[in-house]
Amino acid sequence: MSRNAERIEVGRRVLFQNYRQPDFVLVEGRGIRVRDADGNEYLDLIAGIATCGLGHCHPKVVAAVQAQAERLWHVSNLFWNEPNIRLAERLVGASFADRAFFCNSGAEANEAAIKLARRYHHDLGTGRYEIVSFEGGFHGRTLGALSATARPAYHEGFGPLPEGFVYAPYGDPDALHKVMGARTAAVLLEPLQGEGGLIEPPPGYLEAVRAACDAHGALMILDEVQSGMGRTGKLWAYEWEGIEPDIMSSAKALGNGFPIGAVLAREEVAAAFVPGTHASTYGGGPLASSAALAVLEVLLDEGGLEQGRRAAAHLWRRLETWRGRGPVAGLRGKGLWVGIVAPGEAKALNARAREAGVLLNAIGEDVVRMTPPLTVDLSDLDLALDRLEAAWGLA
Repeated sequence: MSRNAERIEVGRRVLFQNYRQPDFVLVEGRGIRVRDADGNEYLDLIAGIATCGLGHCHPKVVAAVQAQAERLWHVSNLFWNEPNIRLAERLVGASFADRAFFCNSGAEANEAAIKLARRYHHDLGTGRYEIVSFEGGFHGRTLGALSATARPAYHEGFGPLPEGFVYAPYGDPDALHKVMGARTAAVLLEPLQGEGGLIEPPPGYLEAVRAACDAHGALMILDEVQSGMGRTGKLWAYEWEGIEPDIMSSAKALGNGFPIGAVLAREEVAAAFVPGTHASTYGGGPLASSAALAVLEVLLDEGGLEQGRRAAAHLWRRLETWRGRGPVAGLRGKGLWVGIVAPGEAKALNARAREAGVLLNAIGEDVVRMTPPLTVDLSDLDLALDRLEAAWGLA
C-alpha cells in the first residue's frame, strides 16, 4: 500500500467525512510546487483557495513565524501584544478604516461584521437589524454568515436560521432599493462573487450600493475575504471603484495560510464594540499577527503587489487565446482571480488537470477556478498552463 493510501485509510476512519478530496496527501510545498506523500509533484494554481497569496512557505513569512514562536505564542486579549498593535496600524494605514478587530477566519470576520452593524444601530436606537445580502454570494458556514449566504442548499438541515436576513439579485441597483427599508441595518456583499463563479458586477455597481446605503441610512459591509490582499491587482478590490465601505472583512491571504481574520471599520462604527460586546480568544495572537505583518511587508514594501499585476497580465495574455476553444466557453475574473467557464465540464476538467499535475478547483458544474499566488514564477506558471492546454485539448 502506498503512503498516500495508508494515510487516507486512517483519515477516512477518524475524520468527519464532509469533504471531497482526491486520493493523495500533500506533505510539502514551496512556491506553487507541492508534493504528496508518495513524492509526486503538482503545480498548485489554487493556493489554498486564494489563501497562500505569496505561495507555499514564503521565506519571509516562515522567518517571521519562527522568530515569534521563540518569543511569545499566546496571551489572549486580556493583554496587549506588540505584533497585533503593529498589524492593526498597518491595516488601518493601508485602507479606509480607523480601527481593526481580529479573529481567526473569514466566517468569523463576517459574523463580527454582522454583529457590529446591528450593535451600531442598537446604540443609535434606530430599530434597524436587517442585513441585505445577495443571491449567489457566500460569506461562511457559521449560522450568521450562513444566513447571509443566499443559497438554500447550504441551509438545508440547519434551521431555524437566525432571522433578519434579506436577499437581493446581485448587480441590480434597482432591485436593491426595493428590498431596503426602515429596518435595513446594513448591506453585505462581495466586490466580485468568488464562490458564485467569479461573477463581476456591472461597472459602477459598488458606487450604486454605496449610494443606496447612504440614502437608506444603512451601513455598507464589504466581504473582501477572497478578493482582498492583492488578488484583483489592488490591495483591496473596492479601490477599483473609488468608494469606501463602513465595515470590511478580511482573511484568507491575510496570513498566507496562517489562520487569521480581520474586521476593519470607521471610527464611528467601531465604537459600537465596547468591552463585553464581542471577543475572540485567539484573535490577533502574536503568531498570526506576525505572519500577517510579513505578508503586508512583502505586498506593500517589497513589490509583491506589482509582481502580482505582472503575473496577472502574463496569465491573461495566455488565457485569452483559450477563449472559445475546446471546452472553454468563456473567462471571468480580475487579476489573479480567474474563472474558466466550461458549462457542464468543470469537474471533468479539474480532474484532467490534476492528472496532468496541476491543482485547480471546480466551482459547481460550470466554472474552474484558478488563483495562483501573486509571487508565482512565470516559468512555473507557463509550465502549468502548457500542461492544461495539453490536458484540455487546447494545444
